[in-house]
Amino acid sequence: MRRILPVPGPAASPGTSAPVAAPPTTEAAGAGAGADDPGAVGGDEAAAKAAEIDLDEAYAYPPAAGRTSYVRANFVSSVDGAAEVGGRSGPLGGEADRRVFQLLRWLSDVVLVGAGTARHENYGPVIVPPERRARRQAAGLAAVPPIAVVTATAGLDPGARLFDAEVRPIVLTCDGAPPAKRQALAAVAEVVLCGDRTVDPAAALAALAERGMTRVLTEGGPLLHAQLAGAGLLDELCLTVAPLLAGPGRMGIVEGPPWPEPATMRLVQVLVEDGNLFLRYQR
Repeated sequence: MRRILPVPGPAASPGTSAPVAAPPTTEAAGAGAGADDPGAVGGDEAAAKAAEIDLDEAYAYPPAAGRTSYVRANFVSSVDGAAEVGGRSGPLGGEADRRVFQLLRWLSDVVLVGAGTARHENYGPVIVPPERRARRQAAGLAAVPPIAVVTATAGLDPGARLFDAEVRPIVLTCDGAPPAKRQALAAVAEVVLCGDRTVDPAAALAALAERGMTRVLTEGGPLLHAQLAGAGLLDELCLTVAPLLAGPGRMGIVEGPPWPEPATMRLVQVLVEDGNLFLRYQR
């Protein structure tokens, strides 16, 4: 995986990650590729390897994320904006996307997901290999991040594979959820009330922060993503753009009621591998 666009230099706004030097041949995407470009056909193999980047460094959380909630979203989409094929995101992602997907989980305190996505994608617990567990613990993180599920109805099956976990999941629900369903989930998860009739996103993040979970990775779905971004709670978007057209009628990375105005983000990093673009935006 090579970097096309470096992360911002010293002029970046406070709270962003430390600058990382780009390869000497870094240029705008699609421009100026030639014999001196390590990624060009016929380029020197050693130079091409030198252009490979450290993904842990590229996706490091800003230092402030250890003290206050920092919400990072991770999505994959086709070039025509589809976030699913056949109702699932899996067909859009390749091997490189799976590496980034795993890494972002390993860097987080908690993985936040909507109940619909947890059901449709048949979510299970986060798998962290021994070497990454040791690395996480050395950095002051728990060995394994829990899954936190947002559900206003507590509409989850307590027997789902999500709850067969080393670390108990967290169910973020509300007072309006049926008490019997909340009680059933309490046997397999920590149930936290974060609102009256609906789950308040700010209250959900506050509940996670109270538990020391400030590095929040949300994997959607599109409705939860839109709620977080629309409320000004989304700090970063990591978007993989797959080199394919999914066609009309697909769901995008945000769904739900219209916003009063767009939410502006700035592009801070572009990585590329096998035709996939790995874009990183910050607020």
